[in-house]
Amino acid sequence: MKVIEKPITIEKEDTFKMILSKYGALALDKQENLSELIGETVGVLDIEKGIVSFDDIILPVQILGFCSQDSNQWSWAWDNEDIFGENLIKSSKQIKAIGDEFDIIEFNAPVIQADFNACHTLAMIASSVLGMDAYYAVPEEGIDIFVAIKSDLIKENNSVKKFRDTFYTFQKNFKIYPKIAFEAYTKLKGYGFKPHDDFSLAKIGESRVMAGFTERGNVTRILMFGEDE
Repeated sequence: MKVIEKPITIEKEDTFKMILSKYGALALDKQENLSELIGETVGVLDIEKGIVSFDDIILPVQILGFCSQDSNQWSWAWDNEDIFGENLIKSSKQIKAIGDEFDIIEFNAPVIQADFNACHTLAMIASSVLGMDAYYAVPEEGIDIFVAIKSDLIKENNSVKKFRDTFYTFQKNFKIYPKIAFEAYTKLKGYGFKPHDDFSLAKIGESRVMAGFTERGNVTRILMFGEDE
């Protein structure tokens, strides 16, 4: 009997930590794709045109929110239509709708106490949940404006080594559920997934990435077989 794979979605009772676990590794994956495109170039935001420019690279944006480092606050764009206009906050409004539906206060509270790293986390999860290609923080006077980007100019790098390294970085630097994160990242990338009692396999073409876990779900090892060894 064929087992039907459960898709990765936000479910009732999911906490922000659970949503981060599900969508965070993919978000980091996408950020690396953006970095490969823009390098060290600093983006310039044009709100009137709805774009962020990296010299001659021009990318359309949606405004997610902004971060004030002085007050350690994140403000969602959906609560600031008078600043950004209706057209640029459509994605932000989608996040609020998700927050309302699943009772995620991080998504539907207009202002959140958050340091700069937490602001990045909010933006990267919002962009990943919405299926955007990346996010970017544009430095302005006194604030950083976080935008979501959707563009064919951002190309995917789907190497096995990148998958392994991205998951390693994610589970090391974020407070998440690693076992759930590995399954979610694998499935969201469209790869084959096979769970075992104390390890899980991601099937990437003819290659494999294996993540071993303790009984509590923490990572014990990450191994790669095949391509890019």
